Amino acid sequence: MRWADLTGRRVAVWGFGREGRAALNALSRHVPGQAVDLYCAADEADAARDVFPDVNVRDVAPDADALAGYDIVIKSPGISAYKPELLDAQVRGTRFTSGTALWFAGHPMANTIAVTGTKGKSTTSALIAHLARSIGVRTALVGNIGLPLLELDDETADLWVVELSSFQTGEASGVSLGVVTSLYEEHLDWHGSRERYVDDKLKLLASSTKVLVNAMQPALLARAGDHPGLYTFGGAADWHVADGWIRRGVEDVIRADRVSAPGLHNAINACAALAALEIMGLDARAAAPALSSFVPLPHRLQPLGKRDGLDWINDSISTTPLASLAALETVGTARAALIVGGHDRGLDWTPFVEAMRTHAPEAIICQGRNGPRIADALEAAGIGNVYRALDLAAAVGAARDALRGDGVIVLSPGAPSFDQFRDYAERGKRFAELAGFESGTASIQGLGIL
Repeated sequence: MRWADLTGRRVAVWGFGREGRAALNALSRHVPGQAVDLYCAADEADAARDVFPDVNVRDVAPDADALAGYDIVIKSPGISAYKPELLDAQVRGTRFTSGTALWFAGHPMANTIAVTGTKGKSTTSALIAHLARSIGVRTALVGNIGLPLLELDDETADLWVVELSSFQTGEASGVSLGVVTSLYEEHLDWHGSRERYVDDKLKLLASSTKVLVNAMQPALLARAGDHPGLYTFGGAADWHVADGWIRRGVEDVIRADRVSAPGLHNAINACAALAALEIMGLDARAAAPALSSFVPLPHRLQPLGKRDGLDWINDSISTTPLASLAALETVGTARAALIVGGHDRGLDWTPFVEAMRTHAPEAIICQGRNGPRIADALEAAGIGNVYRALDLAAAVGAARDALRGDGVIVLSPGAPSFDQFRDYAERGKRFAELAGFESGTASIQGLGIL
């Protein structure tokens, strides 16, 4: 769907987050004078009317009848495409689109790398952009990472690196290279089932001329195996990590510990980024030294520093139990207190519990809505040093008490933040404050076009 298709139609924008605001601004540029309704939360209505005085603001959630009254609805990505009222309106003729879909339709000749994955997509996207810029390529870093595509709708770049969530992968089109970093269980509340989540995530394959996937995940590789433009990373013949080196096949290119973002998983993300550049015809080997100057993304295994004899690591973006395990691995043999728990989406914590049988930290603090469920499972497995806390503040206090001024406190919740916070960034900032650091220590560098 293109902007011209909205002319003279009954149009609504659903959602007034950053994506919704970008859609309203782009709509006014591309289809001036077009009437539009906005559906937003009641506490957003006054701000919406101030910023967009010509928009008809409705401070309620639309039901099926309301949605069916429009020809086209531009939906924010956080609104599930499987909501009953949306499906009902679709049957009755309403077409749903998004800022992502409109941008791709309007830029069919753009040189694009679209990156998705359960884990690693943000860091991999930022690494690709950083490395491309290091060799002189004018590169845009946009999408789910924090800058809606439509905010740069009228800009030009030699390369567009677009992070896509599982909510957005089906909205892309004409992608030059689609990258899938990993695939685990995630966002079941939006997609409805693991099978649908996987199917939605892998819609990126169908919209991409070439695809790059993680060879270390056999199930992912099997799903991508029929794609005519398939490339891999992580295998022995690919960009991969072995014996402390990032290698291209048998060639040692750069030591893995030169990657500024800590952990083996980030070295693997670097392999994905280097492979993506190579596939796009860029000099990956020339870009590799810039891995040491990359600024790690906030809330992703972000070392905050030392306070009161303790090291503090902010991994607030962790929303799966496997991510919590990966975070714990990065601290090695150090005395550690791991803070887990948050909004309960019903994910299976069994692999985490089993791993704790053989490699438990000094303390595991279980907090938030699903904290009691995690603690019950750990204790039932005979794992000691399990603490319970009502909220993040209490969890930080328990972690301090457990380590007594010696060790590292890791926030890697393995769960979303919505039980206590607006998003993972707010949770990470609060953790930094509780640790004694400025909340503004965390900001993503490199967004936009450089």
